[in-house]
Amino acid sequence: MATLAGPQPTLAAILWPVGTQGRTVRLALLAIGGSAFLAAASQIQVPLQPVPITMQTFAVLVVGAAYGWRLGAGTLALFLAEGAVGLPVFAGFKGGLSILYGPTGGYLFGFVAAAGLVGWLAERGWDRQLLTTAAAMFLGNVVIYVPGLLWLTKFVGADQVLAAGLTPFLIGDGLKLLLAVAALPLAWMLVRRIRP
Repeated sequence: MATLAGPQPTLAAILWPVGTQGRTVRLALLAIGGSAFLAAASQIQVPLQPVPITMQTFAVLVVGAAYGWRLGAGTLALFLAEGAVGLPVFAGFKGGLSILYGPTGGYLFGFVAAAGLVGWLAERGWDRQLLTTAAAMFLGNVVIYVPGLLWLTKFVGADQVLAAGLTPFLIGDGLKLLLAVAALPLAWMLVRRIRP
């Protein structure tokens, strides 16, 4: 049941419980695995200019929901750090600071906040039912778009920002949202069967 009360266990906490030993190793492995998942999703793309359509937003929102707000946001911060030092984790196997300061930079920084928000909502049970999962994913998308569009304005101007950075992505993001809405409650259903 979705609530705004205290935190509930996330998918990651249920599938890989926090033990008394190895907590740091567990967190590191989850963060590295999550950033690798995001890097792979970044390469599934439709190359539009100046911002490509990728599966990044799906991965960001799923990682946030599965990991919770702290580990989700931390995993996305790790992903940005990997890209900043030049690892080819961004769309088109690109990396480097120029990507973070380029047209897509606002969206990339929005990923951290979106994973944090969706993770926080997931810790309150929003990822367990269709409607609340849809609401969490929608809010996560909004948190990605706000800094993304604000930053993109610097490159395309305020009069073109919606046409360049929002409108072409609405159908794709809607489909990714539906995929996440189906995946997360299904994952919880499977987890309840495995670990009642």
